[in-house]
Amino acid sequence: MNRPDRFQLALDRFDAANAEDPNQDFVDGVAHPRELVYARRMTARLDRYRPGASEPVRLAARCQHIRRWVSSRTDYPEGRLGYRRWRTELARFHAATAATILREVGYDDALIARVESLLRKEQLPSDADAQRLEDVICLVFLEHYLADFATKQDDATVLRVLTKTWRKMSVEGRRAALALDLPPAVRSLVERAVSDR
Repeated sequence: MNRPDRFQLALDRFDAANAEDPNQDFVDGVAHPRELVYARRMTARLDRYRPGASEPVRLAARCQHIRRWVSSRTDYPEGRLGYRRWRTELARFHAATAATILREVGYDDALIARVESLLRKEQLPSDADAQRLEDVICLVFLEHYLADFATKQDDATVLRVLTKTWRKMSVEGRRAALALDLPPAVRSLVERAVSDR
């Protein structure tokens, strides 16, 4: 029996960590751990958007939200500063958690540092790999999470979030977003946000 390569071992370990998520998402009527669903959606979207992506980008996509549920937004102060602190500390946590796993499966320090940098979004938008990862994050949000988000927010908030999402994306990412097969109501929101720019 062949020993799995370290890339597959890393994905398996990321998935095992995310399988512990007590929160659930339903896919085709079946409940699955929420962050495991998200991680697999990230990989699937990256494979379609940029099939030749580098190994660090592929690893970072799979662990972008690793064990996210351990840090709740409600643990931080309300408002913009509290939100930014939560997001910054989350990115550091994801990077550190991923680094531990990558080290345990045999990756060297250089690759681990690269994945950590991508997860912390340190060089956006000048780093092409970081921008590809950001595009995938935005595409997954638009394709899988926008519809539910829109039911919980007023139109002004949704349009503001969509405008910010659009600004984060590259020209190539925006083309991919407009090509997504979105429900009509969701597509209408995206088109409104784009036309307001």
